[in-house]
Amino acid sequence: MAKKVNFEDKIDGAKKLLEKLSLQDIPLDESIKAYEDGMKELKAAQKILEDATLQIEEIKKS
Repeated sequence: MAKKVNFEDKIDGAKKLLEKLSLQDIPLDESIKAYEDGMKELKAAQKILEDATLQIEEIKKS
């Protein structure tokens, strides 16, 4: 069974990729891949946050 991904996991993943990008000796192709992966993590975190906001709005309405 797949583990449910949460906001904190996505932010943590993005932070780890940022740390990797801050290394001076990382090859360009690895930098590009880390950047791409980091953007995916942040977009997923944003989606989770947006979904939570919608849930809160629905709760307020009821």
